[in-house]
Amino acid sequence: QLQLVESGGGLVQPGGSLRLSCAASGFTLNYYIIAWFRQAPGKEREGVSCISRSGADTEYADSVKGRFTISRDNAKNTVYLQMNSLKPEDTAVYYCAAVWRGSYDMHYPCAITRAMYNDWGQGTQVTVSS
Repeated sequence: QLQLVESGGGLVQPGGSLRLSCAASGFTLNYYIIAWFRQAPGKEREGVSCISRSGADTEYADSVKGRFTISRDNAKNTVYLQMNSLKPEDTAVYYCAAVWRGSYDMHYPCAITRAMYNDWGQGTQVTVSS
């Protein structure tokens, strides 16, 4: 059974860093485009970043460009989100999501569109506060 498990969240001071991990089990991550979303209390879930199967294509929300970096290690079946220069407005539950693109080219571009993604993790809390 396909499963995504996020980890790495926690409490950090403004300006600090965290690295989130999204570990896949029950399937080969190599065939999937992966994205990170987040949801703050009282707000809609929003796209943060995504990465193509090869890792060559990445996309970021304007609010995190230059601060967050997405990467993947297909051999470890894991996707990462490195978050630097964190701000209080980054506080949210962060989710990873997957969509199968095994019949597409490895470099097929990703998109941070919530409706695209079929499988979701349970989320990890990130709190940025002094």
